[in-house]
Amino acid sequence: MEERAFVALLVISSLIVLAENTDHKNAIEIYSLHVESTVTSRFAHTVITSRLVNKVNESQEAVFEVELPKTAFITNFSMSIDGETYPGTIKEKASAQEQYDIAVSHGQSAGLVKTTGRKLEQFHVSVNVASDSKVTFELIYEELLKRQLGRYELLFKVRPKQLVKHFQIDVHIFEPQGINFLETDSTFMTNELTEALTKVQNETKAHILFKPTIVQQKKSPELEETLLDGDFIIRYDVKRSVSAGDIQIVNGYFVHYFAPNEMPTFPKNVIFVVDQSGSMSGRKIEQTRDALLKILEDLRPEDHFSLITFNSLVTEWKNTLLQATGQNVESAKRYVKTVMARGGTDINNALLTAANTLDKANYAEILQAHSISMIILLTDGQPTVGVQDVEIIQQNIQKAIKGKYVLYCLGFGFDVSYKFLEKMALDNGGIARRIYEDSDSDLQLQSFYQEVATPILKDIEIQYPENSILELTQNSFKLFFDGSEIVVAGRIDNELDVLPVEIQAQSHTSNLIFKEEANVREKEKVFQHQKYIFGNFIERLWAYLTIQQLLEKSISAQEEQQKNMQVARALELSMKYSFVTPLTSMVVTKPDDQQKLQLANKPAESDNEKSRFTGFSDYIQRVPKTGQRAILLDMTEQSPDIFRTVQTTPQLLTNEYPHFLFQLPRQNDVICLNIDGQPQAYINLISDRAKGISVTGKLGRNRNHFVLFEITNLDPHVQLHVSKEGTVLSYGGHTTKLPWKKSASSTIQGLKIAVEKERSLTMSASDNITIKIAFVKSPNRFLGLYFMDTDHFSDKASGLLGQFYFDTHLESNPGASQGEDERVLSVHGQKHRVTRKYKKDYRLESATGTISCWSLYITP
Repeated sequence: MEERAFVALLVISSLIVLAENTDHKNAIEIYSLHVESTVTSRFAHTVITSRLVNKVNESQEAVFEVELPKTAFITNFSMSIDGETYPGTIKEKASAQEQYDIAVSHGQSAGLVKTTGRKLEQFHVSVNVASDSKVTFELIYEELLKRQLGRYELLFKVRPKQLVKHFQIDVHIFEPQGINFLETDSTFMTNELTEALTKVQNETKAHILFKPTIVQQKKSPELEETLLDGDFIIRYDVKRSVSAGDIQIVNGYFVHYFAPNEMPTFPKNVIFVVDQSGSMSGRKIEQTRDALLKILEDLRPEDHFSLITFNSLVTEWKNTLLQATGQNVESAKRYVKTVMARGGTDINNALLTAANTLDKANYAEILQAHSISMIILLTDGQPTVGVQDVEIIQQNIQKAIKGKYVLYCLGFGFDVSYKFLEKMALDNGGIARRIYEDSDSDLQLQSFYQEVATPILKDIEIQYPENSILELTQNSFKLFFDGSEIVVAGRIDNELDVLPVEIQAQSHTSNLIFKEEANVREKEKVFQHQKYIFGNFIERLWAYLTIQQLLEKSISAQEEQQKNMQVARALELSMKYSFVTPLTSMVVTKPDDQQKLQLANKPAESDNEKSRFTGFSDYIQRVPKTGQRAILLDMTEQSPDIFRTVQTTPQLLTNEYPHFLFQLPRQNDVICLNIDGQPQAYINLISDRAKGISVTGKLGRNRNHFVLFEITNLDPHVQLHVSKEGTVLSYGGHTTKLPWKKSASSTIQGLKIAVEKERSLTMSASDNITIKIAFVKSPNRFLGLYFMDTDHFSDKASGLLGQFYFDTHLESNPGASQGEDERVLSVHGQKHRVTRKYKKDYRLESATGTISCWSLYITP
């Protein structure tokens, strides 16, 4: 008999028992857990070693999980069982995936968990441990510590969930520039545990050791429960001055750190572009308001600012930027307090408005000559109104900004496309950041603003001898913010004895030039005979930095050839230096079966969405053959009427366009709906007597699409007969034909009917629902119906679609299948299981445009 005992989660540097077997509590005993971290000149090399033993008379499956920083690269992993070592092997990702897929096809593999958290990502491996056997796990990763708000930070989340006989976190820090300050912090520290913490520090070195005994780990003498549950943090900074920075050299490679301080701050011109669509309702909009109120208070009097909020419409607080006087800030705060969430998401128009506002302010000479202009976008969803093709939006914004301003994109939660925001930010000199939905979301927003609130240099150029420095990392930077740090690395020609550096930059008050010369031989002596050094650490730091920058450049590369060259070089370095990057994977062969593999990939930030959104092809693989009955919406004994069963057909399930796409009122969630109706059947889609609107649709012969819609508007009494041939408008006993071949429009008592040539028909009236029908020509001609301003529907709406426009909301699904992003759609109390899918979007001009939506199949 084999039982499963989950063991060991190390968060950045800690181990956790994921679950306990009730029959054999702590059947797998962690008797030793050591975290050894060496930080040399900001480059951290961490080794995690966990030793455990199976104490029961039967085999147990031990699962080792480690959460490490997102910025780290795994370099090695091994597990040893009874003296036999099984190492992980780093391979090119495609090759590793092919090997893994072959094993999967034989039922012999399991993937390493790749979920990511706010600052962490997870490494996961399992192994079968025989009775009385011991196993040792060792994981090694490396990272370059990033300076933010004037400090570096090492975070160790400690959660062993059992008492560990030999537990220690051992950190050595060596900074040749000198250590300016060093502190430790913890969320679980008690007076007893404080005694287990020692810190020794001199001018350039520090040693932090946390080594609690079992007695010190206990919550109380009577309980076998551990206190170790929370964060253990080390923060520090180095000494620096207004100079050309510090250069360090080892074995022919150099790293140059530049972080001047005590410089005047540039005045800012900042426009906050804030999403107030329906999906921002509740806690998100409340936290956004709270954060904006604090951020507005932090504006300097010399700054200029404005606010733009957007949903289906774009609203400007003022039509220009105003100086951040006390009176203007208070006016803006009053405006922020009135911001409510409703409607759709028009990202394109909102950002174009922001760029235009800055253009007008520059033209009117409202802004200071030496100032920094930036746009900060906060959104939580996909574009659903106006231009919705993300590539077109990216192109539009880049053309509007033209390199004059910096764009920062903040994505709130996981319903946004991080790739979309990241590329748009990088194209315009900024960065993207995800804001996690949590109790401290407002603090996350404030923290990001603080990082970019104090620009002190711009147009920084760092120059080295052209013929003596090879493979230089990025040496040109648009902005430098107080509290951050510029890092440049490269390889030195063997003939060079002195490395000169010249930095040109512009401050608020003047143009600056910094010069420095580094004696290569003298600099190399600094790192000789130091126990803190691990191999050619500066060479590895250079490779780490180069890979990261190549991957970032490939995101915004305009030419495919250039992108391919950048990716190829990053892959070459990843393989040479044994880094698990987005281009490589680690293959782990399980000792209990040489054919059984586990695969570790480096997750990207956007994989938070990928793991949640299952592609259409994944769904097709689960479709049964014609004539079989499949529970597509689930069916449970507890609630027999909760979901429906549909008869499946290849035509219905393999079509990439859904029958309908619609957005839930006052929410940003999009539903993609397919129905199992009879061929050429007429279906009552919506009837809302209070609004005087009804819509009926007719399915085509193969049921893939709708080929006819009939729309009736009561006041004025207008009927529209919309087919693939065109539209017939009936009013007052007269009929008018509106073919798709040309654009036309007509207004009847405030009701506007407009045909856009070979694209769409729109019927709209003020304070009422807008109905739009897309004319889709590829691959087969069909009609796609959707509504805008859906919050105008009354609670009397009925029909197949009408039922979704009130008393409808999404709920979490605790019983979701593993690997699926599933929720429950509650419609008037009836529950439907929906799954996140990617579907073609018939609302877009592009035939290849897709949208992530909650997929639902029903029978009329």
